[in-house]
Amino acid sequence: MKASELQGKDKAALQKELNDLLKAQFGLRMQVATQQLSNTAQLKKVRRDIARVKTVLNQKDA
Repeated sequence: MKASELQGKDKAALQKELNDLLKAQFGLRMQVATQQLSNTAQLKKVRRDIARVKTVLNQKDA
């Protein structure tokens, strides 16, 4: 997802997106721990998406 897509959303939608991404990150971490995850690049992608959402949320607060 792109930051420009996120900037068009309101705070409630961004917060929901953040919660969904955090749940996805937890699931991926569990898959890594049990060695069920073959594509570990997904972790990096989710982590960066979380950072993007948090950045846009902080920009909207300012």
